[in-house]
Amino acid sequence: MPMKYQIYTSRNYRQIAQFENVRKEHLRDIDVVASVLPFKTNNYVVEELIDWDNYQNDPIFILNFPQRGMLHPNHFETMARLIDTNADASTIKEAANIIRHQLNPHPAGQSHNVPEINGQKLTGAQHKYDETMLFFPTQGQTCHAYCTFCFRWPQFTGMDNLKFAMKEVDDVIDYIKVHPEITDLLITGGDPMVMNANILDTYISRVLEAKIPHLQTIRIGTKSLAFWPYRYISDPDAEDVLKIFEKITNAGITLAFMAHFNHVRELETDAVQEAVRRIRATGAQIRTQSPLLNHINASSKAWSDMWTKQVKLGMIPYYMFVARDTGAQEYFGVSLTRAWEIFRNAYNKISGIARTVRGPSMSCTPGKVKITGVTEIQGEKVFVLEFIQGRNREWVNRPFFAKYNPKALWIDDLEPAFGKKEFFFEEELAAMLLD
Repeated sequence: MPMKYQIYTSRNYRQIAQFENVRKEHLRDIDVVASVLPFKTNNYVVEELIDWDNYQNDPIFILNFPQRGMLHPNHFETMARLIDTNADASTIKEAANIIRHQLNPHPAGQSHNVPEINGQKLTGAQHKYDETMLFFPTQGQTCHAYCTFCFRWPQFTGMDNLKFAMKEVDDVIDYIKVHPEITDLLITGGDPMVMNANILDTYISRVLEAKIPHLQTIRIGTKSLAFWPYRYISDPDAEDVLKIFEKITNAGITLAFMAHFNHVRELETDAVQEAVRRIRATGAQIRTQSPLLNHINASSKAWSDMWTKQVKLGMIPYYMFVARDTGAQEYFGVSLTRAWEIFRNAYNKISGIARTVRGPSMSCTPGKVKITGVTEIQGEKVFVLEFIQGRNREWVNRPFFAKYNPKALWIDDLEPAFGKKEFFFEEELAAMLLD
């Protein structure tokens, strides 16, 4: 049965019928936190995914609706005081922007990833790893609903200096043509699947018509399968979207549909299962990824259930990420020790066909750093780490060691083991970031 699309934001979320039973203090918390961090959801999430009888602990509610703990107490009190005293909109916005700039809006050195061609910066693209270029189409700089953990939250705050976006794809094509090391183009956002079929087709057609010999894969990074599966079932241009996917695969290009699922509940509705079937029928691969998140999926069972269900539906488990050092990291963060234990225990419970997944991985400034394990070497307890991807491809798959720190949430919390002054890549990385 088709569902009519309805969006809820901080301006109209109290119209949701279920909010009649939400406690007043929780409504105030949403208002305060949403004045800093972006908030948006839709009726599919509200009506089909959230358990409203247990909303306070429901992972999908927490995934969509701002919670008090997502702001530092001082930040929360600052915004609450302004709202409670009916401060004018410009004053609230100014205070919110000050806080936003303290939340590391460009994690993993994103501002250093902007490529250049003919002396022109491609501000709507990123090229961090040799093989993969990211493209941020202007029309894809929103989502069907916002994840409260999202590391790209600055895209949605209205602060233009914190956005990556580009309208024209021709410059991206020209850049790829002169960089034969690029095999993959990742179209991301926001969420590119908010674009209508005509706009999406314009971008895709331009790339295919360019006939770039070394371009092997087009990836589409999207949360739409979890948050609005009707995009592929009953939206007015759903069939047109699926034909675009077929156009890619018929051209001999692999289409990797990079789906974000954070909890097994997002895989259980009839709508999402039908959408998965339709997408796979176009020849696309569906690969799945998610960060490990406190309050959402911080247990081995949550992950083994999710990976098992994904494989049953014909999807390929791809990544478990560590929550990035941005936005509400303190709320969602899980220690690296616990992250490794959760991954290991979940990995042990799944069949070999699901062990395509990699992690736990930190997408940090030098690259994607995997926590391979915790061990003891010559009497010193250490983390064993390795690069899955690196700014220098020579760093990849090279083990290195950090002092064991049970409280560490991110690579910046780690120190080299065995008395070394720095990790093997640090001097080269510093030089790269100066360029």
